Order: sequence, then C-alpha cells, then structure tokens
Amino acid sequence: MDGLTGQSPLTEERSSLLKPMLAGGALVVVVVAIIALLSHKEPVVAVGPPAYAANIKISDMKMSTSENFVGSAVTYIDGNVTNTGDKTVTHIVARVTFKDSMDQVAQSEPVPLYVIDSSVPYPNPIDLNVAPLAAGKSKPFRITFEHVSSAWNQAYPAIDVTDVTAK
Repeated sequence: MDGLTGQSPLTEERSSLLKPMLAGGALVVVVVAIIALLSHKEPVVAVGPPAYAANIKISDMKMSTSENFVGSAVTYIDGNVTNTGDKTVTHIVARVTFKDSMDQVAQSEPVPLYVIDSSVPYPNPIDLNVAPLAAGKSKPFRITFEHVSSAWNQAYPAIDVTDVTAK
C-alpha cells in the first residue's frame, strides 16, 4: 500500500484499465445498434394478381411442336382468351408451369400472351397493345417456347394470369 494515496499499485492499474474497456464496450454497442438500424428492411408483402385477372378466362388449349430453321424444337400453346369483364385489355402476362413425372415444377416462367392476327395468311401472334381485347370478347392466342425442360411430363401446363393491363 502506498502511504500517500492510500491505494495499492494493483488497484490503480485496475482503475486505469476500467475506463478504456468501458469506452470500448460502449463503442461496440453503438456500432452494432447502427448496423442493426441500417440493415432493417420493411417486410416484403406478397402481391397477388390484379383483381381484373379474375375476368380473363383461358380455354380450348392445344399444344404442338415443330422444328425451327436451326433444327431445335419449338413448343406452341394455342387457345382462346376471353375478357369477361367490362374493360378493354391491352396486356396480359401469364405464368406457365410445366410439371415433371412426380408432379413437381419442371419449368415455370412468366410470358406475355399474344393474340393471333388472322388478317394474314399464316397465324401471326401480336401484342394486345396492337389488338386490344374488348369487354366480353374472345380471341385466339399463342404462347411460344423455344425451350421446355426435358423433365416435363408432356401434360398440359398450368396457365395462371399474373398481370393484366385494362382501361
């Protein structure tokens, strides 16, 4: 024990180390709090198809394949699309889901739906912006796939309307 201060050298060493350790600990807590606040994100809310998608009906599906000019197989899905609502549709996106032999998803992708222009001698798919689908009307459509998974079970795929633009 030191006669003048009344503290031992060991006590002085502990008290001199305590302040930097407390300051370092406080700094770590502040840094962790800042990182936690900056990395916090709003939860992602799953948005379903627009309400007008319920007015789009797909029927009379037929599938075919052919070879393109480079020898690859092209798969076509043809059918009719009907607008049962009261607005004119100018764009449709459908999610086409092909299943495998175990009824699991082999391929799923969103694709625009094109209607068939019958004013030319061969079936010409065109965007609905060019030929809108009026309320209460039906038109033939075509979806084209340059590649379909080899795991596909050859059954008709599911087609779900995921996006619709109507005016």
